This record gives sequence, structure tokens and C-alpha cells, in this order.
Amino acid sequence: MKFETTPGFDSDYKKLKPDHQAMFKEIVGQKFAPACDEYSATTSAGQPYVWPKSLRVKGVVGASGILEMTWSFASPDGRATFEFITKQDGIYCRWRRIGDHGVFREP
Repeated sequence: MKFETTPGFDSDYKKLKPDHQAMFKEIVGQKFAPACDEYSATTSAGQPYVWPKSLRVKGVVGASGILEMTWSFASPDGRATFEFITKQDGIYCRWRRIGDHGVFREP
């Protein structure tokens, strides 16, 4: 799975504390990226995909096609929104926003 970011995500990410940035990168590397690879393989085979429960991936209410992932439950309250897009060279995960529950105001 390939990833890209929006300007909103980049701005949000810069506002995170360095240790929170590190937490996010660790979760993405260890859990989220492998799950995205499984998602891509499963959905391209025409089967539904069930995300690992630990990532709490679900659709954002009122924002069709945008999903959220919880990368931290305590300190910080870490949420990130994303969507899948298709380009000539495959499926990408586009990170849209990152931060706390406030990211849902403009996912």
C-alpha cells in the first residue's frame, strides 16, 4: 500500500508532540500498513474486509468514503482520517487529518 497526505494532515501532524508523532508512525508501521495491504488484497478479490479491532477503523458519519482510525485511546486521544484512492499505479491510502476528536469537524 502506498500512502500520501493532504495539506491539512501535514499541518495537523506538525502540531503533534514529537512523542505523539512517533506513536502514530509506530502504529502505522506495525499494524495499519499491514492491514491496508490485507484490505487491498481482500477487496480486489471481491471479498469484504474486516479491520483489526485494535485499530477501530470505521466510516466517518456524514463523510462518505472517509474512514477514521484510532491510533491512541488515552494520552493523546489520537485519531486520523483517511480515504482510499486509485491511481494508475495502484491503490493509495490518503491521510486527510490527524489529531484528537476535533478532526471530525472537517474530516
